[in-house]
This record gives sequence, C-alpha cells and structure tokens, in this order.
Amino acid sequence: MGGPQPVASNNDDSPLNGVTVGVVTFPGSLDDRDAVRAVRLAGGSAVQLWHGDHDLHEVDAVIIPGGFSYGDYLRAGAISRFAPLMEQIARAASGGPDALPVLGICNGFQVLTEAHLLPGSMIKNNHLHFICRDQRLRVENAETSWTSAYARDEEIVIPLKNQDGQFVADNRTLDELEGEGRVVFRYVDGNPNGSRRDIAGISNIAGNVVGLMPHPEHAVEAGFGPDSSARGEVGVRGGTDGLGIFTSVLKKLVG
Repeated sequence: MGGPQPVASNNDDSPLNGVTVGVVTFPGSLDDRDAVRAVRLAGGSAVQLWHGDHDLHEVDAVIIPGGFSYGDYLRAGAISRFAPLMEQIARAASGGPDALPVLGICNGFQVLTEAHLLPGSMIKNNHLHFICRDQRLRVENAETSWTSAYARDEEIVIPLKNQDGQFVADNRTLDELEGEGRVVFRYVDGNPNGSRRDIAGISNIAGNVVGLMPHPEHAVEAGFGPDSSARGEVGVRGGTDGLGIFTSVLKKLVG
C-alpha cells in the first residue's frame, strides 16, 4: 500500500478530514495514540509515523508526542533528536510561515529543544519529583499555527505530567522570547516545576513550531478530560480545553 494509511475522523463530511497530521512514535512514546485520537476528534486524519522512517509521507503537520523516548537516557529527548525522521521534520519545519506545522508535547517539547528547533532546555523539576495534575494555563500568543482557536489571555485547563519539565534559558534568550511574542503558554495559579518566567510553552519565530509541557491531547473529550475547565463548570472528567490546539492547525491548513 506504500506507507502508513491515514486514520480519518468519524465525520466523513468534515472539510478538515482531508488534512493529515503525522504523529511520531519513538521507543518509549506513551501518548502517541492519544494524539492520534485528538486529531480525529478535531475532525482531521492522523497518520502514524515511525521514528526510523526517512519519509514524512506527505503529511500536512506533525505532532511529536509525550512519553519517555529512549527511556530519557543521557537527557530527555537527547537521543530522539538523532532519529532519521527528525532530520526530515527539521528540514520541513524550517521554511518560514508556510513551513510544516510541528507540535511538541512534553517529551516532544524536549525533543524540539534538543533538535534546536526551539531555544532553551528542559531540566529536572525544581522539587525533583514527578508531578501529575490538572494545570491552568494562559494563552499568551493566539497567532501561532496551533493556537488560533483561542483568544489572547484566554485561560485553559489541561493535564500536566512530567519530571523534567523545568524550562530554562539564559536571560537574553528569555528576553527575546518575551519581546518577540514567542511565549505561547504561561502557567497560572502556581508554577509547577520552576520554569523560568512561568513559561509553559514557546514557539519559533515563524509560529509554525510550538512546544509545551502540559498535555492538550488529554483534554479533548468529555468523560476523559480534567475535572475542571477555565471556561466554566463541567462534569467529572468533562474538561475539553485542549481541543482547540488541534482544531487550530486543521483550520489553518484548510484555510
């Protein structure tokens, strides 16, 4: 059949169904299937990509999911950045505003910093413990490929789970991120890991590459999300604040 086949959304009439988003699997990935499901729930088609491939199979966007790729040996994301597929992703993502949209979630964010597609680095949480909780964020930039479904300063609640989630960079880099509007998400109601300036997610200059530590793919379907939402009261596991990240890129690509 010539490569992986797209897994389409359940809505055959959706204009977004023709958009294909590749989800990369590394040894140790945990949330790749969740990312595939999030793409489908948003109305798009997901293509599962293997880290050892040399071909992106003409996908329209890429998600590098969470997990512990290669067991986080050496450093989280340090080995994964050398995967053959990462070379293709880096090349395709570096072409300016019309370049391949790429989202790195948690371990995916770590991989993007190791691959120098995003600045800074991720180190152990300042309290040296794994943390898992629902986390409130503020959307600082609603103009990236992955955040246009939100309004600037809108708050959302999505799960957070990491042990190497502390974002660090030198002051010059932090000032550049702030000055260029490249801080995309910021922690609200307490910094969970010591990240500099409460930064939870950033983008490259073009806005097509975004990385964040919390997990939007775990807040896309009522009954399986957080117990709370920044948009109002919800039922148990009723939070779906993360879905907009996936609808954002699909609508951008269709538009």
